[in-house]
Amino acid sequence: MRKILLALFVMALLSSFAFADEGQKFESKILNVPLEKNQVMLYENIPFNSGKERGSQMFTLAMDILQPDSKEPLPLIMFISGGGFIMSPKNNWIQQRMRLAEAGYVVASIEYRHAPLSKFPLPVEDCKLAIRWLRAHADQYNIDPERVGVLGNSAGGYLSAFMGVLNDNREFDKGDFLDQSSNILCAVDIFGISELMSIGDDYPEEERRLHDSPGITEAMWVKGVPGFGGPDGGVKDFPEESRRASPLYYVSDKTVPMLFMHGDADKSVSPSQTDKMYQALRAQGIEAERYVVPGAPHGGAFWMQEPVLKIIVDFFDKYMKK
Repeated sequence: MRKILLALFVMALLSSFAFADEGQKFESKILNVPLEKNQVMLYENIPFNSGKERGSQMFTLAMDILQPDSKEPLPLIMFISGGGFIMSPKNNWIQQRMRLAEAGYVVASIEYRHAPLSKFPLPVEDCKLAIRWLRAHADQYNIDPERVGVLGNSAGGYLSAFMGVLNDNREFDKGDFLDQSSNILCAVDIFGISELMSIGDDYPEEERRLHDSPGITEAMWVKGVPGFGGPDGGVKDFPEESRRASPLYYVSDKTVPMLFMHGDADKSVSPSQTDKMYQALRAQGIEAERYVVPGAPHGGAFWMQEPVLKIIVDFFDKYMKK
């Protein structure tokens, strides 16, 4: 009897739920979404060199590409990461790169050779090769090959400035895709180095001496590593080599417009480094802008804030879209 009563109770309960469902209607919220951003695709670890010998080993340089969805070819920004001349992590600055991709740019972040196993000018050659590779594969990644700019921070800012002063200079065009140009329209240098013998100029005497030492990374960048074919000594012991490895001395009427940004609390690269490049460009009558960010160190959260990113996007828009 109890089983019958329980079954009747359950049936009554279920019927009450059904009745409630039939009697009530819940309203969905309407969300109108304006299409202000395009979808962005990420392509990772794309090799752009053919594999070269380094002793008995082979190595490959790769890039990551952010490609916004678009029916029309888009301008390209090549990002060159910093790394103290001893690494080139292409996964850096993802927030800055995404901001540029959402603004309508294909963004390619590249690796390059570095100390202690490589020295100048090999990293410059790698950057120019990457630009030529991207132009050769423009159709595949929906790139407008006529609109190419470069962005870099720290050592990448130094290399970005180098790309900006080498238009029509084929000295460092080595390797594959030599039928393509490595010229660019504009460059952005975020707290980069312009003159290797004066990186520590704004700092106390003890720190300036450190930048003159044989073991500092800029010394390895210029002359290699003692014991592996490089001579002993600091950058000031090799003034001709240091000068050749400094973008400041390549500024000419071929130099492209540049944007410089530097924090006044930078303890790694003297703020005067970007000012030297800025003054050299302006003296040549080349369009240039420079911003000092109060309290900003060498890297960190300051450089991903919207006021900084907006200045960078606006600069690229000025020379690559308008």
